[in-house]
Amino acid sequence: MNINMLMQQAQRMQKDMESNVKKAKEQLAQTEVNAEAGGGLVKVTMTCRNVVKRIEISPDLLQDDPDMIEDLIAAAMNDAARQAEVITEAKMKEANSGMGLPPGLSGLF
Repeated sequence: MNINMLMQQAQRMQKDMESNVKKAKEQLAQTEVNAEAGGGLVKVTMTCRNVVKRIEISPDLLQDDPDMIEDLIAAAMNDAARQAEVITEAKMKEANSGMGLPPGLSGLF
């Protein structure tokens, strides 16, 4: 097999992978997850690129202990981050599929 052909094929694969990853990151920036804590007393909307878009706190909760409010906000934020991570991993795995990367390496891109 011709080494030049192999190099050209590798370059095409690299460009395709870079394009797929860029497109996946753009889609993730637009994908939102919604999480809540305290039975809906605190709601968080976050993108899969970890940008918090909105935090909603029920007026009923504002009468309670500030420590509890902080805990519920943290719980909702953590839930949103976990959801975003799952979606991000799946999207990046999809973007890198077919590139012949060994397991675990696709997460580097």
